[in-house]
Amino acid sequence: MTDSPPWRRPPRDHFPGVPAWSMPVAAMPEEPFDVVRHGPVTPQWAWGGADGSGVRVCLLDSGVDADHPMVGGLDGALDVVEADDGAFTVTPADVGDTAGHGTACASVIRSVAPAVSLTSVRVLSGGRFGSGPALLAGLAWAVEQGFDVINMSLSTTKAAFREDLRDLADSAYFRRCVIVASAHNMPVRSYPWPFASVISVASHDSPDPMTYYYNPTPPVEFYARGVRVPVAGPGNRQFLSTGNSFATPHIAGICALVLSKHPSLTPFQLKSVLYLAARNVAVPEGGARAH
Repeated sequence: MTDSPPWRRPPRDHFPGVPAWSMPVAAMPEEPFDVVRHGPVTPQWAWGGADGSGVRVCLLDSGVDADHPMVGGLDGALDVVEADDGAFTVTPADVGDTAGHGTACASVIRSVAPAVSLTSVRVLSGGRFGSGPALLAGLAWAVEQGFDVINMSLSTTKAAFREDLRDLADSAYFRRCVIVASAHNMPVRSYPWPFASVISVASHDSPDPMTYYYNPTPPVEFYARGVRVPVAGPGNRQFLSTGNSFATPHIAGICALVLSKHPSLTPFQLKSVLYLAARNVAVPEGGARAH
């Protein structure tokens, strides 16, 4: 894996004489890597002129109807399948959607970042419902494949899966796989959106798809358009839908735009860029923002 970037390689061996995980400067020369130096961060700096080219997005959901004109095709379609022994595997699948939810989310991502490479992993096998092990298997596969952005417009209220999801979210963070996760539509605790290693999203009700807000009172970090959103519907139709599920792909699409323009950003740098370019934080062109 010597041709892999440093963050996608296995941990290096412990070097004698220094604590574990440390760098022996004399024995290990500095390795060059791409650096993004932030100037004044504005929406124009962050994603102006970008279309998502070169960015791989994985959608964990109910599947996607790739033939819908608002989706514009997929680069991969997979399904999480339970074997006879109870183990879950991710396998290629016929393109399709069991509930329409994934297709709606995919259409939002495509509307924001039209040139992304989009892959569907079906983790909801029974309409809009699925199992915790299937969700874990799909997320683990997406992280292992090294997708740049993973859209999760879903969550689980079952605390039994919390720690496994947290471990996967942390693994994604250190592999530069950005998880964009939807807050629950009800005021209940669910996962993985409250984790610090993911980008959590809820809705605002203004109509501009590129307007989003930073939330200074976490755990939800950002608000994006999620009320009466035009999304792909059955029969190649379009309809309006409301929910944090549809705010999340707006932020996932914006993340794809930013990474398309600045591909070397780390997850914490990307979150900082989102913060600085948010509608209620960014300094307006030619003026100062009052606080």
